[in-house]
Amino acid sequence: MTDQLPSLRGADVGRRIGVGLMYGLWKPRVLGAWRVPTTGPVILAVNHSHIIDGPMVMGVAPRPTHFLIKKEAFIGPLDPFLTGIGQVKVDRDTTDRTAITRALGVLENGGVLGIFPEGTRGEGDFASLRAGLAYFAVRSGAPIVPVAVLGSSDKRGRLIKELPALRSRVDVVFGEPFEAGDGSGRRTRTALDEATGRIQKQLAAHLENARRFTGR
Repeated sequence: MTDQLPSLRGADVGRRIGVGLMYGLWKPRVLGAWRVPTTGPVILAVNHSHIIDGPMVMGVAPRPTHFLIKKEAFIGPLDPFLTGIGQVKVDRDTTDRTAITRALGVLENGGVLGIFPEGTRGEGDFASLRAGLAYFAVRSGAPIVPVAVLGSSDKRGRLIKELPALRSRVDVVFGEPFEAGDGSGRRTRTALDEATGRIQKQLAAHLENARRFTGR
């Protein structure tokens, strides 16, 4: 399976592209990036209220990141591009075993996996979490770093409806890493449900603190 794993070199290229685009178009303010462990497997759990949230985190994160991205985004020339920069295509309507294997492979190789735990764009408040994040965290033992992207959904001053106003400030706040499991190593449905509850509390608390700190 090694040759099918997302490319770390590709993710590094994607990060460099993201840095140029995000800082060229907007004014990212990155807070707490030092909290991301410098080595070993990590899961970035990102709130999702806007289309640029993924590219923004990919560009400003201190390490190359492989995001789980819905298969609908892999259309036309975006398909080979997203695959080439190490992103993971996932079918949200089925148990996508290929995506699961590749995502776990990223973590087993000591890489960074990016997940939108709400599953799709919404209010970006972590109110509704899917069990996938708990599964990857408990199965791999990787710590979760909560990430709050604030300001990307601000509608003021937009020239293009789908994008934040050019040169507007977008805050990206990284939180303290935490473990999702209870230390028992259990992977039962009950254990995953309990882990999801713990994760939701941690992510919601981080988002509240990030909003208070940034005033967003």
